[in-house]
Amino acid sequence: MSTLHTYKSKIIWTGNTGMGTTDYKSYHRSHIISIENKADIQATSDPAFRGDKTKHNPEDLFLSSLSSCHMLWYLHLCSSAGIVVVAYEDTPIGIMEESDNGSGKFINVTLHPIVTITDISRIKEANALHQEANKMCFIANSCNFNISHEPVCKSIQ
Repeated sequence: MSTLHTYKSKIIWTGNTGMGTTDYKSYHRSHIISIENKADIQATSDPAFRGDKTKHNPEDLFLSSLSSCHMLWYLHLCSSAGIVVVAYEDTPIGIMEESDNGSGKFINVTLHPIVTITDISRIKEANALHQEANKMCFIANSCNFNISHEPVCKSIQ
């Protein structure tokens, strides 16, 4: 039996410059992502679409969500397998294809996790757990494009 989880947020457009959406250039793309009991996120569109480069955009947040979900599952799987992770960082890269009509979609994401573990003899096993984490990740399971992994695992020994 499955369990349903509900998530809520509030998006507030703050980009009205006084003319509303009179034309494509008359408004800012700024908005606030607000979730109860959490810090607000100042957001906008990507600079390629008239956004503010100093604020987060949906594409940044999507890529970050995918990477952080993978990391959380990976850490869980390592913990369950008795692999002690002492450091983890990722520099994911996502490729989005823009169509002639202005729409677009992500067509590929590559995660580049760098993981430090305590036992050098378990590096191969630690690297293999990235595939299992991908199978378990809620965000990855919601995507319809390829997600690949180029992990680097090292030991403190």
